[in-house]
Amino acid sequence: MELDQTDFKILSMLQDDGKCSYSKIARSIGVSEGTVRGRINKMLKNDVFEFIIHTNPYKIGLHVQAIIGLEARVGYHDAIACQLQPHRSVRFIGAFSGKHDLIIQAFFRNNEELVAFVDQTLSGVEGIISVDVNVELKQYKDTFSYVD
Repeated sequence: MELDQTDFKILSMLQDDGKCSYSKIARSIGVSEGTVRGRINKMLKNDVFEFIIHTNPYKIGLHVQAIIGLEARVGYHDAIACQLQPHRSVRFIGAFSGKHDLIIQAFFRNNEELVAFVDQTLSGVEGIISVDVNVELKQYKDTFSYVD
């Protein structure tokens, strides 16, 4: 699906306010409410975006954010990722080029939970060669906004 300027205007308004009404969007960008509804439905169907609730982890007691780089044996990337996906503390897993084969973003209530995840969970996953744990000290930006 190729997006046009109307689609980008709709996305921009929804990123600013995910609860913005279709009628308000329509008035703002000069199209009908039906046009907005149709375009949003089409973008949703084509996985351009999804409506989600972005919870602030710190407000719900998850005070330790870790970015964990993994070095993996060749051929084990998918198996490692599949084993780690079910863990509620893991928010993101991606395969990368460079120093780390896989990078995980995870949130924990405290350092003890992080240590247990590394010592018990990660140490038990076949194919992991090394683990590089980085704990967030201060956050400067956290956004999922990609359009102006």
